[in-house]
Amino acid sequence: MKLLVIGGTRFLGRTLVETALRQGHEITLFNRGQTGPDLFLDVERLKGDRDGDLVLLTDRKWDVVVDTCGYVPRVVNKSADLLRDSVELYIFISTISVYAKFTKSGIDEHSPLGTLEDETVEQVTNETYGPLKVLCENAVRQSYPSNAAILRCGLIVGPHDPTDRFTYWPVRIQQGGEVLAPSPPQMQVQFIDATDLARFILHLAKERISGVFNTTGPSGKLTMLDFLNTCNGVTGNRASLTWVSEEFIKASDIDHIPVWTPTEWRGIFEVDCAKAINVGLSFKTLKQTIKDTLQWHATRSPHHELKVGLKPDKERELLEKWHALDPKQ
Repeated sequence: MKLLVIGGTRFLGRTLVETALRQGHEITLFNRGQTGPDLFLDVERLKGDRDGDLVLLTDRKWDVVVDTCGYVPRVVNKSADLLRDSVELYIFISTISVYAKFTKSGIDEHSPLGTLEDETVEQVTNETYGPLKVLCENAVRQSYPSNAAILRCGLIVGPHDPTDRFTYWPVRIQQGGEVLAPSPPQMQVQFIDATDLARFILHLAKERISGVFNTTGPSGKLTMLDFLNTCNGVTGNRASLTWVSEEFIKASDIDHIPVWTPTEWRGIFEVDCAKAINVGLSFKTLKQTIKDTLQWHATRSPHHELKVGLKPDKERELLEKWHALDPKQ
């Protein structure tokens, strides 16, 4: 299978290309050449700016294009329109954040989507990211009304994740000691290993499956307690979890706790992915994802600071405050 990958050298794109090459597919990369220039030296690389000159994509044919890095509808429309007659299937990587509200569980592909009052806005912020992706999806469907696959991905995790949102927990728990854990322990969490997502993308490509799919996991309910206990088991059971309340978290000076949301956002981790699972989305074990992530993290600089999560001094300070509220805790 001949694949054109827009992007292809950062996190999901990199994982997709690695997986595709192992499966024996022929890959062409189109990107600016700024990320991972030493990657995939034996793969055809077309250097260009998707918001500028797309001339290198003209008069070419591929079976499928995978667009891993479309954020602005005007820009996505350029590649979608140009490639209309060049590929049989356009796979667009979107996001769970396209949905309008996350106050309820069970969001499926027909749930209401976010909107922008001014659809000419192109600045990507926390507020505009989801609605802009909605408009990007629309741009793809306009060019490919019957042969587009749109993947609304949840939190993507695993090796090469630049955000550290998942990595924080295995790394912190591996360090041992008392760990501040966000309540409630039975809160559902969802994420998807980049390798699982890559395999699903290639499955859709091979079978030419179109449609809109929520793509996160696992297939059953995973709680925060299960997640952190699994991290602890994989890393030698050296950590003790101290569960602090949502009220305490909100009242404290905490910017962000990875893989956790307050009650009003809980639906973002309770998304219905049955449609994708029914057409072939499958998952490696959580233990394997944790092991793979830790193995990759060990190759990073020993001076690397995780981008998210609690710093040691801050965690100790918060735990002391929590215990002071009730010595029995």
